[in-house]
Amino acid sequence: MISVKDLCFAYSSDKLILDHLNLELKENQIHGIVGLNGAGKTTFLHTLFGLNKPLEGKLLFNGEPLTKKQIAYLVTENYFYANITAREYLELVKNTDFNIEEWNALFGLPLDDLIENYSTGMKKKIAFLAMLKQDKAIMILDEPFNGLDLESSRIIRSLLLKLKEKGKTILLTSHVLETLTNVCDKLHHLENGQINYSCEKEDFDVFEQKIYQTIEKRNQQKIEELLD
Repeated sequence: MISVKDLCFAYSSDKLILDHLNLELKENQIHGIVGLNGAGKTTFLHTLFGLNKPLEGKLLFNGEPLTKKQIAYLVTENYFYANITAREYLELVKNTDFNIEEWNALFGLPLDDLIENYSTGMKKKIAFLAMLKQDKAIMILDEPFNGLDLESSRIIRSLLLKLKEKGKTILLTSHVLETLTNVCDKLHHLENGQINYSCEKEDFDVFEQKIYQTIEKRNQQKIEELLD
């Protein structure tokens, strides 16, 4: 289990992006972080992965300090070396038990083409295969379904469900709630640097209604202020 305790982070001294955030992520579950654009979802993932140094707080995995080596991270926008083929890129990831051809059969990518010539969706798929090849205990995916066609989205959803059964701790983010309700076991709402409420799958309808009511109330206030 990942335990996040009183996590604080800021890019400057002006404002905390993560403000004493607390969260527990159990294994054998797919967790979803939902929030508006700019809510701090990516910042939170970067901090979990070790790209950001917390100002305060603890990050633990099964009671021990969380380390980067325990995590496979699929970022929102993937950057690749120039003049490298997809096959060469996957071969850089060490795992002798991972058969590139067999796994690529899911997506049918032209492995011997340069990645720089790939579309956004194709790059997302090759990055996902690289993440699978790492075979880490924790999998973090930032907006994993962006840029994917329907078939590929369904394939990745099925894979995530199978990986959950194998004991992985999986965390996804999205600003589109519906992409998370279809795959997650638990949802967490991030706002103002904190997780202000969470719910299990059986309460997703209530969770969704609560979020939309909050958004609608905020929008109405803004509109009224502009019209006054």
